[in-house]
Amino acid sequence: MDATLLTDPSAWQRLGGADTAAEIAQQPALWDALAITLERDQPRLQAFLGQRLSDPAQRVLFTGAGSSGFIAEMVADHLNAQWPADVRAVHTTSLLTHPALYLQRERPTLLVSFGRSGSSPESVAAVERVRADVDDARFLDITCNADGELARRGAGRADTCTLLMPTASCDRAFAMTSSLSCMLLAALAVFERAPWSARGQRIHDLAALARQGLQRWDTPVAALAAQPFERVIYLASGPLEALAREAALKVLELTAGRVLAMANTPLGFRHGPKSTLDPRTLVVMLRSVQPLARRYEQDLLEELRGDGVAGKVLSVGPHSDIGAGDDFTLQVPPLADAWLAPAWLPFAQLYALRRSAALGLTPDNPFPDGTVNRVVKGVTIHHG
Repeated sequence: MDATLLTDPSAWQRLGGADTAAEIAQQPALWDALAITLERDQPRLQAFLGQRLSDPAQRVLFTGAGSSGFIAEMVADHLNAQWPADVRAVHTTSLLTHPALYLQRERPTLLVSFGRSGSSPESVAAVERVRADVDDARFLDITCNADGELARRGAGRADTCTLLMPTASCDRAFAMTSSLSCMLLAALAVFERAPWSARGQRIHDLAALARQGLQRWDTPVAALAAQPFERVIYLASGPLEALAREAALKVLELTAGRVLAMANTPLGFRHGPKSTLDPRTLVVMLRSVQPLARRYEQDLLEELRGDGVAGKVLSVGPHSDIGAGDDFTLQVPPLADAWLAPAWLPFAQLYALRRSAALGLTPDNPFPDGTVNRVVKGVTIHHG
């Protein structure tokens, strides 16, 4: 496969992946645009949030389904460590089935919803559930679609603030790529304690990192995806654990399940999941910037390479003197793992795109029979 395909729309058009390729490649430019949008919206966002994050009685629930739910997981613990408020992630798919585990009528609750389309039935139902079950409920909808149900229903409501991502982030293709990274960065920027000017600069710095990654990694990732691995295992810890789950989901989605993928933590992998290894398996470690976490990661990398069971073991992450064998690295600024997660996303997105094309599938629509859809269908919302 031609290594220049990421910047060759006509070639991707022939392969049925033009939208996915473009939406991966456009991310750095969208992030720069997002930083400008957030600076403009700063007064409105600060007025809406007020002092709620400083209140220990306040509950903040980050929520979404599928990839949007993984955004919630990537940001929640990082932000919970900064504020007195109780900040947690809960997928809409859990909130709707077991609301009593997460909602208390007398506890003030801010529901932060992530939605590419903003029209999935779970997203809309989660807002309705919280509004019905909590006396003091407020809603921040982070969405890519100004015409979606979240944006439409929240318009004009005093209890709701809608934060729209750059228009082009509403991915046309099946898989969430630029939509996910924009909403992730938006959440981090809105809820971070650092000064607003520093938050915007972080986004610009990450855009520059992503440009480097896309340029450096496209050719080697194409070669990697051409190898006939039938299983892919992503390993990561802390906020990057959810990134590993998102990376695995991208493989499952874009290969229509023909390549099985799973995610785990470096320490958890030994507790049974390691039994999945065989010569047809690719293992990818998403490296942390935290020295303690990196020691555990390095131990497992050396163990897996020493065992020689997996077909290939590689790592993606910040360049560091701790250990060896980081195959896909970038020199990163001093940021936490949650902030750096978008820098590693392009690797996973490129691999899933390339693997899909290598299998002869159409990445923009890997399920032409409609068994899986861009916006989830067939969900009946039950009330109880």
